[in-house]
Amino acid sequence: MIRRLICLWLTAVALLPAQIGLCISAGKEATMTFKLNTAAFEAGGMISRQFTCDGPDLSPALEWSGAPANTKSFALIADDPDAPVGTWVHWVLYDLPADTKQLIEGVPKDEQLPSGARQGRNDFRRIGYGGPCPPPGPAHRYFFKLYALDAKVNLKADASKADVEKAMAGHILAQATLVGRYKR
Repeated sequence: MIRRLICLWLTAVALLPAQIGLCISAGKEATMTFKLNTAAFEAGGMISRQFTCDGPDLSPALEWSGAPANTKSFALIADDPDAPVGTWVHWVLYDLPADTKQLIEGVPKDEQLPSGARQGRNDFRRIGYGGPCPPPGPAHRYFFKLYALDAKVNLKADASKADVEKAMAGHILAQATLVGRYKR
């Protein structure tokens, strides 16, 4: 924000060309888009059985780009707002290091990962990823929400979605969302 204000001031007073060049690069940085992708399913498309309770229940590989430069950690929450009992939490992962750009398929369901990231408890009352497992009927939507944060969450493993959301308050720099669908 400060760089952008300086850029506007430099442009207004038309200072040296080198300074105006800094403004242009700062503007490009400010317009970068934080994106979350997967090869496991198309955005808005159907999630393959291998990532659900009807298969081996592996977490899908995820990759992202465009995080703000001052990102200190990432957090990921996956949930289903279409569940009959209200939003159902499928995955809570936090304190991913800032240099992380991807998650492998089948992230181990351990409280703490080798990177130092921690996993919380999902609504299946288990640690780590619990894939789609809706009742028979129309397709449910599954939201994978990745947050770029200006600090670590610093919660112990086994935290709930609500705990992580509370700890993230005031620290979210950007959010990227990927939605998949599944029905039985």
